[in-house]
Amino acid sequence: HLAEKILTTRAALEGERKQVTVLFADLKGSMELLADRDPEEARRLLDAVLERMMEAVHRYEGTVNQVMGDGIMALFGAPLAREDHAVRACYAALRMQDTVTRYADEVQRAEGIAVRIRVGLNSGEVVVRSIGSDLHMDYTAVGQTTHLAARMEQMAIPGTILVTPSTLRLAESAIRVNPLGPRQVKGLEAPLEIYELVGVVPARSMLRQGAAGQLSRFVGRQDELDRLRRMLAEAGAGRGQVAAVTAEPGVGKSRLLYELVQSPEAREWRVLESSPLSYEKASSYLPIIELLREYFELDARDEADEITRKVTKKIGALDPDLGDAVAPILSLLDALPVDDPFRAFDARERRHRVLDALTRLLLKESDRQPLLLVFENLQ
Repeated sequence: HLAEKILTTRAALEGERKQVTVLFADLKGSMELLADRDPEEARRLLDAVLERMMEAVHRYEGTVNQVMGDGIMALFGAPLAREDHAVRACYAALRMQDTVTRYADEVQRAEGIAVRIRVGLNSGEVVVRSIGSDLHMDYTAVGQTTHLAARMEQMAIPGTILVTPSTLRLAESAIRVNPLGPRQVKGLEAPLEIYELVGVVPARSMLRQGAAGQLSRFVGRQDELDRLRRMLAEAGAGRGQVAAVTAEPGVGKSRLLYELVQSPEAREWRVLESSPLSYEKASSYLPIIELLREYFELDARDEADEITRKVTKKIGALDPDLGDAVAPILSLLDALPVDDPFRAFDARERRHRVLDALTRLLLKESDRQPLLLVFENLQ
């Protein structure tokens, strides 16, 4: 779908100046690593690493601009403009490290080869000159845009991701980094602050944190806030409510909800949040999956066995009679065993059982305490 979108609009895209994040990734020491192996076997190992790199880029709607033997160069924000290009690039870098590491564990066990990649990121401007039918872009970098991304990759220790201050500024609300201090970078006169990207800030925590240090003073919207508080009181008295908060981007919808969630009236409520992100795959269940991940306190790196353990334990403690809800919920969380009988049902029956399990779970939770579900970006 990305290729089609780029090719149908390339006449308008060519010649544009774009704000982008550039990603470089390569397999460190690949020549030495594969030198003694059969060429076909070496190619197979290398291609498997490159495929995982490119899959991570495409998942977050970046474009692989060059494949360079044992590495890739990718652009986020060009040719298709993305205001969150830095966040997408950081997520892609973390995903490729994660998927390559898991592949490397298999290779290490089977063949005794240590496979590690290094990744570098930098944000800045480029001008897209032309786009080929194979999506290869000719572009002109503005300033140090691509140079610094390549330097970050070259300076990174295998298994790590380095980012520049310009990328951090654009993505700091969504990522976790370790500052490495000023480093001398070839081609720059002054030392540059370097950061190691180590993880993400879960999207579901952003509303409650409300980027607390970045919030402006709450002005106006008192009528809307009072109306939401009245609805909260109605729901607390047993009459469930649904509120849709709609407006143009940037006028304060999240700020209004933050005030509601932080208000004394909501203090005794269990608040569950879901903030699906624009670069996640289209899925009608995605908002619910985000909600479930928060409810069951799942970590992004939890394997299927750990997800199953957490879900089973929490549902059992909530109500033993909800045992038949475990399989439908695990199916949403991609943790259902391949031999589970739930997979044998047809699509209509699976959907019915999923909706029934979700309804019963949330109603049972609301028996214990008032429950406030917040869905951001529901559209």
